Amino acid sequence: MIDYRTPLPDLLFALRHGAEAQRLAHWDEETAETVLTHAAEMVDGIIAPLDPVGDIDGTKLVDGRVRMPKPFVEAYRQFAEGGWQGLAVPEEDGGQGLPHILASALSEMLSGACITYQMVLSLAHGAMRTLAASGSEAQRRAWIPRLAAGEVLATMCLTEPQAGSDLGLVRTLATPQGDGSWNLSGGKIFISGGDQDLTDGRIMHLVLARTPDAPAGVKGLALFLCPSHRADGSRNAVAVVRLEEKMGMHASPTCQMAFDGAEAEIIGAPGEGLARMFTMMNAERLDVAVQGVGLAEVALQRSLAYANERKQGRVGKEAGPDIIARHGDVRRMLLTQMALAMGCRAMVMRTLVDLELGDRPALMELMTPVCKAFATDAAQEAASHAIQIHGGYGFLREYRVEQIARDGRITPIYEGTNGIQAATIAGRVIRLDNGAALHQFKAEIESAAAVSSPATAQALTRALAAWEEASGAMLGRKDIGLTATAYLRLTGLVAFAAAWARLETKADAAPNPERVRATAQFVRDWMLPETHHLSNLCRMHTELGSLPDKVFET
Repeated sequence: MIDYRTPLPDLLFALRHGAEAQRLAHWDEETAETVLTHAAEMVDGIIAPLDPVGDIDGTKLVDGRVRMPKPFVEAYRQFAEGGWQGLAVPEEDGGQGLPHILASALSEMLSGACITYQMVLSLAHGAMRTLAASGSEAQRRAWIPRLAAGEVLATMCLTEPQAGSDLGLVRTLATPQGDGSWNLSGGKIFISGGDQDLTDGRIMHLVLARTPDAPAGVKGLALFLCPSHRADGSRNAVAVVRLEEKMGMHASPTCQMAFDGAEAEIIGAPGEGLARMFTMMNAERLDVAVQGVGLAEVALQRSLAYANERKQGRVGKEAGPDIIARHGDVRRMLLTQMALAMGCRAMVMRTLVDLELGDRPALMELMTPVCKAFATDAAQEAASHAIQIHGGYGFLREYRVEQIARDGRITPIYEGTNGIQAATIAGRVIRLDNGAALHQFKAEIESAAAVSSPATAQALTRALAAWEEASGAMLGRKDIGLTATAYLRLTGLVAFAAAWARLETKADAAPNPERVRATAQFVRDWMLPETHHLSNLCRMHTELGSLPDKVFET
């Protein structure tokens, strides 16, 4: 089945009219188009062909070291030599100094083309942001240029067997050595890119660990920079204990790691670990949202290609067989995929631009988890439709849509499960600063309604009213367990519809105006009404906390 092809016109349309990237002071339209055109050529020609190779060959642990499929190593060499890893890094740090939104657009391309390749690279961007925000001058000078050049890749070492999402249970111990350095001892699991041979195994591990005599819980954590190699070139005391065998993402090495007195240096001070790490975690959550967009896009591409080729049955009284793209139920699924891919792209990119502007932090507190959860759920839905559109062939590896479902299934789980994102919004974010996030979100949706068509404006206003009713109910709930996910989806669906309202207004500038108008109407008439059902769920009085434990016993 076909390889991914960068939807460059759709990307540029979303940047201009969905994200309104021109709001950035350092935005240049001509530069953006030139950069993304070259990026598309590289992704389509070099990266996309890696996807089936990675799925079949996977990674291997040989004599304690991870080995990637050989074509990945050569592709990475070309990628690094092209300067793509430092696209949005300041020039003084060895990068190209371009807007972060262009690096995110590249990340979407890579995710659609070969998400396992993108995953191994992506953590370096969050690491650079963490060092820029929290590292010492010496740490920034030593590491950001190397990361930007692609000489080194990065990991985020948080999870331990007993400490999944509850980081207060982390046991890895950091012991001071008296000269300003520290030694790390302990184990970490689920470490993406814990080892690889793209950079000859040269990795900068960012590790959460507990310092001696630190208080219990997250207040006792500190963040450490632990290099894979010591200053003299010898390997640090960091080892891969196990390489996980996974449902998907076969070419992304997920490692169990052991730190046995590994040399490290602290970032910030003891007790500041979680706050410092949140820079990277939030960057990665939005990058996972971008992954969701890329996966939804490739699911759409393969579905359209198949539906316009496969002939089955008749439509109306015409002589058959007809291509299945003419069948009503197939069109429903294709329109859903179009809506999800194009709408999530606009919503996520707009959030990334807003994050770069930095003038509405409360809205970013809300939209970061919304984008992560909504876009990754969208990828799962788009993949499921792709399998269904292909019928029995969708269940076969040959057609490469079941791979999208397998690779993408992790995205609603990692960087904080979507259930945790829901609880974060309902339990914390909407309650901060006298509801600042709620006020800013309402203003954002109202601004979209103000420029949209009368029919869309009316539907969006009704959906916003349903969301406000649900928000009031959530603020009054003691037990959010049953309703948090409904509230997150409701919030995401309203933001998604607002993104589509902006796209519809500029449909004449789209690569396919008829598709944009038809899909915008589909969102308004077929998808947006779900907001009223979700609002009703949020206002129900049923709670899970009051149920007896016996209901859930084995």
